[in-house]
Amino acid sequence: MNLLQLFQKCTSQNYIHVENSGDYFIERDGDSLYIYLECSNGIEDWKNNFNFPAKPYKRMGKAVWFAHRGFLKVWKSIEPYIERHVKDKSVNNITIVGYSHGAALAVFCHEYAWYHRPDIRNNLLGYGFGCPRVFWGIKSKQIKQRWDRFKIIRNIDDIVTHVPPLLFGFSHIGTMIEIGRKGKYNPIDAHRPENIVAELEIIEKSNK
Repeated sequence: MNLLQLFQKCTSQNYIHVENSGDYFIERDGDSLYIYLECSNGIEDWKNNFNFPAKPYKRMGKAVWFAHRGFLKVWKSIEPYIERHVKDKSVNNITIVGYSHGAALAVFCHEYAWYHRPDIRNNLLGYGFGCPRVFWGIKSKQIKQRWDRFKIIRNIDDIVTHVPPLLFGFSHIGTMIEIGRKGKYNPIDAHRPENIVAELEIIEKSNK
């Protein structure tokens, strides 16, 4: 699927709602697993969005990285529900897609799959549309490699992709793909799904 198709699927799923206002959807196609994570859809989501002091998150023994506390709280609520799907050895490809609040959760989900499925790391893809900054602190090479195949799609002036502020120590991790044109939308409108779709449609037309 191309970026436009992935985004449209992400914004149209019948999500499963769990604790701490976490929302996810699982889709299986043969040996391919698709995990979708929903954008903010309620007051509790927004409380978690702004709960951004950093909190340590441990993976791979002694390797520790620090993350946005509110998003981490939501991700830990979703994690048990997707565990068996990610660890299913009949799955040979995993694609993770999130938008906005869900894009931040996709950052965690991607690292989770990378850690638990070392056998299919080359078949792991992650996409965060309109993704807030999740990672805090200095990125070592050992840490950065976990998101080698994670892409952040930013409609250039999108305000959500610029928070929390850099001065608080937060940054993006993965590969940034910018779409749109600077000044075309105000910072709020640049985040709206219809405008992200419009820019992705322009890209698809130019690729034909």
